[in-house]
Amino acid sequence: MFRALSQTTVRWRPLEGEGLEHLTLTSTDTTDGAVIRAVGVLIGNRGGSSYGVRYRIDCDAGWLVRKLLVDTTDGRSLHLRSDHPGEWMTARGLALPEFDGCIDIDLAGTPFTNTLPIRRLGLDRKAGTVRLKMLYVPFDTFEPVVDGQHYTCLDDFRLYRYEAEDRSFRADLPVDADGLVIDYPTLFQRLSPETI
Repeated sequence: MFRALSQTTVRWRPLEGEGLEHLTLTSTDTTDGAVIRAVGVLIGNRGGSSYGVRYRIDCDAGWLVRKLLVDTTDGRSLHLRSDHPGEWMTARGLALPEFDGCIDIDLAGTPFTNTLPIRRLGLDRKAGTVRLKMLYVPFDTFEPVVDGQHYTCLDDFRLYRYEAEDRSFRADLPVDADGLVIDYPTLFQRLSPETI
């Protein structure tokens, strides 16, 4: 079982090119219930394009994403909310039916968003492989799309397999007691707490 969340700060660096992510994860009680908030700042280079991004993801106590705010240093922004699991709308309330059924989100430049389905589902080895529709935000176009992903628990609360639905990519992801990725083969490496 994952431990109860307290304020946590982690950093990852990409294994190719330059970059860094700094993430702060908190859990606070509000009048609407507990809110798990992830705030991250990323700088990097992916696919030949440099980016600077700040994101905030708000989840309820069960790790269901309720709000996503992403802003880039070049002036682009994406603000979405989900008042009901699998239903998305803009910050102004315009429905986005093309994302119906997408419960989790995936941001291209961060390993943090792998934590969302891992924590929400609490997968163990008995669960087998879970197939998910993700609201995926690539950092080159910044236009969200639906992306099929599979998650399988290989070692309860310690190791998970991520696989793209089209089988173009697969990685075994060790996680810590918070469900945060420690090592993302070929893409990201977590920096030790001593270097933060």
